[in-house]
Amino acid sequence: MTVEEQRAGSRVSRPEIRLVRRGFTDPAKAVRLLDGPGLEGLADDPVLLDALGATADPDLALLGLARLLEAADESERHTLRDTLTTSKPLRDRLLGVLGVSTALGDHLARYPHDWHALVTFELRDMHPGPQDFRRALAEGVKDDALGPANALRVAYRRCLLAIAARDLTGTTDLAQTAAELADLAGATLQTALDLAAEQDPEAAAACRLAVIGMGKCGGRELNYVSDVDVIFVAEPREGVDEHEAVKAATRLAAALTRLCSDTTGEGTIWPVDANLRPEGRNGPLVRTLASHLAYYQRWAKTWEFQALLKARPVAGDAELGAAYVEALAPMVWQAAARENFVADVQQMRRRVVDSIPATELDRQLKLGPGGLRDVEFSVQLLQLVHGRTDPALRSGNTLEALAALSRGGYVGRADAASLDAAYRFLRSLEHRIQLHRLRRTHLMPTAEEDQRRLARSLAALINDDTRSDPVAALQREWKRHAVEVRRLHEKLFYRPLLDAVAELPPGAAGLTPDAARARLEALGYADPAAALRHISALASGVSRKAAIQRTLLPVLLGWFAESADPDAGLLNFRQVSDALGRTPWYLRLLRDESAAAEQLARVLSAGRLAPDLLLRAPEAVAMLGDPQGLAPRGRAALQSEVLAAVGRAGSTSAAVAAARSVRRRELFRTAAADVLGRLGEDPAEALDAAGEALTALNAATLQGALRACTAGWEAEHGDLPTRIAVIAMGRFGGHELGYGSDADVLFVHEPLLGSLEQEAARAAQAICNELRTLLAAPSTEPPLLVDADLRPEGRSGPLVRTLASYAAYYRRWSHAWESQALLRAEPVAGDEELGARFRQLIDPLRYPGAGVPERDLVEIRRIKARIEAERLPRGADPTTHTKIGRGGLADVEWTVQLLQLQHGHEVPALRTTRTRAALAAAAAAGLVERADAEVLEAAWVLASRVRSAVMLVRGRPGDSFPGDARELSGVARYLGYGAGHSGELVDDYRRTTRRARAVVDRLFYGAE
Repeated sequence: MTVEEQRAGSRVSRPEIRLVRRGFTDPAKAVRLLDGPGLEGLADDPVLLDALGATADPDLALLGLARLLEAADESERHTLRDTLTTSKPLRDRLLGVLGVSTALGDHLARYPHDWHALVTFELRDMHPGPQDFRRALAEGVKDDALGPANALRVAYRRCLLAIAARDLTGTTDLAQTAAELADLAGATLQTALDLAAEQDPEAAAACRLAVIGMGKCGGRELNYVSDVDVIFVAEPREGVDEHEAVKAATRLAAALTRLCSDTTGEGTIWPVDANLRPEGRNGPLVRTLASHLAYYQRWAKTWEFQALLKARPVAGDAELGAAYVEALAPMVWQAAARENFVADVQQMRRRVVDSIPATELDRQLKLGPGGLRDVEFSVQLLQLVHGRTDPALRSGNTLEALAALSRGGYVGRADAASLDAAYRFLRSLEHRIQLHRLRRTHLMPTAEEDQRRLARSLAALINDDTRSDPVAALQREWKRHAVEVRRLHEKLFYRPLLDAVAELPPGAAGLTPDAARARLEALGYADPAAALRHISALASGVSRKAAIQRTLLPVLLGWFAESADPDAGLLNFRQVSDALGRTPWYLRLLRDESAAAEQLARVLSAGRLAPDLLLRAPEAVAMLGDPQGLAPRGRAALQSEVLAAVGRAGSTSAAVAAARSVRRRELFRTAAADVLGRLGEDPAEALDAAGEALTALNAATLQGALRACTAGWEAEHGDLPTRIAVIAMGRFGGHELGYGSDADVLFVHEPLLGSLEQEAARAAQAICNELRTLLAAPSTEPPLLVDADLRPEGRSGPLVRTLASYAAYYRRWSHAWESQALLRAEPVAGDEELGARFRQLIDPLRYPGAGVPERDLVEIRRIKARIEAERLPRGADPTTHTKIGRGGLADVEWTVQLLQLQHGHEVPALRTTRTRAALAAAAAAGLVERADAEVLEAAWVLASRVRSAVMLVRGRPGDSFPGDARELSGVARYLGYGAGHSGELVDDYRRTTRRARAVVDRLFYGAE
């Protein structure tokens, strides 16, 4: 029993049951209609009832038929009844339309004689073309009772009725239906232009006007209801001034647009959309051919050439239209050579998806993921890349182009067949939705009755049996095709690259080496030949490893291509795979965990630092498969692991090497999390998280190295005669370390009771020297450079001092800059009690009770000015140097530190080593206007992030933007700028730091 019969239950009579079994959902209403005027005697006609039951919506078909018969005069009604009972083709066509389209049923009820169009077009030509439609429209506009404009609209609906009937009865397939709709649109545009010329003969005599179909109209794949995209091009007739000719052509084009788009009278045919013209809606409606060429040669963007791929003359002066297409074609087929071509196309696709309202995303047939636009973008992208050298691909029609791509080996045959089937189903579904009310929509309706009608009308295209539960069958088929489109959209551009380097079976077509290189070049690979070698090395052969790589690579190549340096991403992936390819879990992780594969691809192509760290110990890839694998670890956990590793080592050097190994792995964890945006959505939050993680890591490493060097000394000399503490300074003490920062420290020791001071000093000196040497020694592990130059007397002074020596020096010799440097001092390793006492010692120096004396204020400003004048590297741009450039890190930090020196004794919140925290405290205390604080913070955060990005991308520290365009692009990507927007980053940086420098001049230098 069907769903309809179950719903009907025992509430209906026997005649109604017969109707329910034929698919009627409101049998009582159907009985009333069958007993009503026009249908007398047909209620018991099983042929008619069976034909009604075979329609998509029997209730709707019966209602439409009753309205048509009621509207027809006596003679017309008799002819129609007679034809219905004797002609199965006519009966199927008419009822098929009435069972799908309320709008066309309304048209027939208003113009009952138009049912003859179902016979006329069928007898005239199995496949009517543009000339047939032009004749039909020309005859239609002669109807004086309606007037030309309304007559055109009625004639258009009459032709549309015939197309829909042929479509719904399977006389034509999707491609032919879409082509007929495009031909009808072209004929309508031509008829409207003819009417406009009749109304304005002076304009027609002054110019030649060609109408270029764009989009689906140009590609002969139009929808039932769609804007018709056009471009108008004009030339003056002989003896006419060009300016006057363009004005005349504009009048004709505007009149044509009104005739088709006007909503009065019989309503609009469809909107004529000329926004694809040069400069869009802001540009002139009509241009000459020369003007078009000048624009496209100089100003056009990538998407405009992609749009021109479908350009086709559809109305007006055929010779001028052909000249337009011929002149622009060379530019279209060289668009793929433009910089950032693929990135531009992909970004445009992402913008389309992002613009979909969240409430519509799951209902979008056209724009959503797995929708029609995914198919069209994929096909067009491949056409533009390979159509440069292969004219066979230069079709404006999606299905024709897809077939050509398959024949040429640019798309696998199975993939092309799947994509063709999915496209036909999705377009057919879109057509049926639009046919119902002849409204422009691409959304799946939510009402069950609408989905039921759609399912029944598409039964021939649905694999499942639609009789028992048509709605569920429709949903399954739709989702199946959407998933397939998404899958193929991801791989379509990349899979044939593997075929190009693999051994293909006999007779199989694959990309030629030149075509494969062209595709890689279009994707942004700088060295396509090397890329092909890497692909070949990874994917060739019959091993299980190669088979899995062939599955992974199409998607990975796409992710690499989205980065600033896809070549590096692919090379790094090959190196990691070479190192881990025989490890059972590695390829299984990437195959089974798509998130891990994507994260690996992004990390490997985001710069040099993270891949270099990973390549030294590739097993760290396992972190990417753990949902919590990239979460930062606290200092206590790190220190515990480092000390355990140190304790297991057999020598001092081995112990420090073990600590450095842990540091390398944790550096990768932090860098990978940073690259993947896992440290926080807010840039300042992510910067703080990275600084905290790096500080904790270096502190744990120093603790482990100090323990190892102490144990080594004691093994050779006996008990250590002193206690040692390590004091972090600078960005280390401020928890603001970057990836390329040294560890600025002070070493302090205190002899144990009864120990000789000289022996204690020698022991402390030896241990601290060894610690620095072993942490910086050449190794496979990244070095940790321990810089003690901020100690009293700088490099000339002893590396390690006692606490008493520090006290004596600071009491007698300390300079203002040393008090300033101590603002960021914080114990991080060694004896905790000694570190706490050192902090007590320096607090009065860095937070002086009387503030900063005038002489010290002058000295601090003098030193800052001298650094700006003398320390900037030769040739460096002061507007973009992140450290000592204008508005950079030094400007902000010295300004904040001056406030701490002046007011730290009275504002407890200022007693912090962290720059942002101190700045916030100064603003909260009213020492700085909040607006000024925000300007300074924005500059400091941006400069810090740029330094981190430079290190991540280049693998070595730098204080200025990279000069290499690819490296600069990588920095911009890290900072959230899209492909091709590196210049915007530099401009934004200059603007932000310029504002910060103005605040620094006021607050630090006291300038008005």
